[in-house]
Amino acid sequence: MKERVELRVNGAACSAEVHPMRRLLDVLREDLGLTGTKEGCGEGECGACAVLVDGQLVDSCLVPVGQVRGREVVTIEEATALGAIQQAFVEHGGAQCGICTPGMILAARALLDRVPRPVEANIREALAGNICRCTGYVRIFESVVRAIELERGRRAQ
Repeated sequence: MKERVELRVNGAACSAEVHPMRRLLDVLREDLGLTGTKEGCGEGECGACAVLVDGQLVDSCLVPVGQVRGREVVTIEEATALGAIQQAFVEHGGAQCGICTPGMILAARALLDRVPRPVEANIREALAGNICRCTGYVRIFESVVRAIELERGRRAQ
């Protein structure tokens, strides 16, 4: 049975008439037109569909949309808060085929929101739930390190 599910996505009020057990991933892509969130495995193993729900990184393929009713969801399309990370991924070749990129960028955002001065172990742990099929982990890691430097510079201004 369909219900009206209201939530905030990237700072804007959104609603969809959907079954509350429908995957958040599908509602974002198909009902709200936010196709930046990718489906990789559909089983919560790869991190391609990662989004932030109230600041917590989650795999949207595992979350029924009814569970995010009234909550704040941030996707890759929310450009203002992700700018430094996206810039670093472009500069350092962290974005390759593009399937893992949204999840990697949001994992980095969650890390920087949680740990203002992350060290290598923090970065590796934050990215551990995301699989890159292009085996570009070195460039992704370098991109996150650069994003940290950019964020520090912006916060210092």
